[in-house]
Amino acid sequence: MTQANQLPQDQRQRCEVWTRVMGYHRPVAAFNPGKQSEHRERLHFTEAAAR
Repeated sequence: MTQANQLPQDQRQRCEVWTRVMGYHRPVAAFNPGKQSEHRERLHFTEAAAR
């Protein structure tokens, strides 16, 4: 991303991240510190499209 496409710091908004836990969705910010740390360590993957 180039500098011309970035918003000034005072116009930026924090992104709320949600994840599915035990069958329901919850915001990661509501997790306890240990669970937040576990979430940061997770490996994310992208499944290749079927041919």
